[in-house]
Amino acid sequence: MQEEQNENQTFDDSQEHDESQEEVVANDADSKEALQSQINELKEQYVRAYADFENTKKRLIRDKDQALEYAYEKIAKDLLPSLDTLEIALKTIRDSKENSENQEEILRKIEEGIALTLDNLLKTLAKHGIEPILTEGGFDPNFHDAIMQVQSDAHDSGEIVAEMQKGYKYKERVLRPSMVSIAK
Repeated sequence: MQEEQNENQTFDDSQEHDESQEEVVANDADSKEALQSQINELKEQYVRAYADFENTKKRLIRDKDQALEYAYEKIAKDLLPSLDTLEIALKTIRDSKENSENQEEILRKIEEGIALTLDNLLKTLAKHGIEPILTEGGFDPNFHDAIMQVQSDAHDSGEIVAEMQKGYKYKERVLRPSMVSIAK
């Protein structure tokens, strides 16, 4: 009887062991499905995040290209009044050829128009950070190109004697150096 009980006990233990193995296998299958589901969800999130990144990148490139394309719009608008003044001066010259009025008065008006235009241009350029390079004082190779040396008793050696062509800078960057003559 004891043997029978032991056999029954062993059989029961064996059945419990088989059932627990089945539960482990079932739990493993559930875990695998859960992990696979989680992997799939993470893949989808990655694909969406990458697509958002690519779209943002394309938008930023498009915005940058558009900003560069229209970067000169403000200065162009500010230069229009100077163009208008030049057109008026040119019309005045053409009209004076047809009408032989007082030539001295016409020349005075043209001179005023050109001076006004130059003043407007310089103000517009200054407004946008473009300014003439000063030539008073000593020669600076960073801002001046010496195109000739001249004898001058009034100037020290290396000092600028005359400006042949005005130079300009944008903020601190030279757009065009001043062409100058310097004393020997």
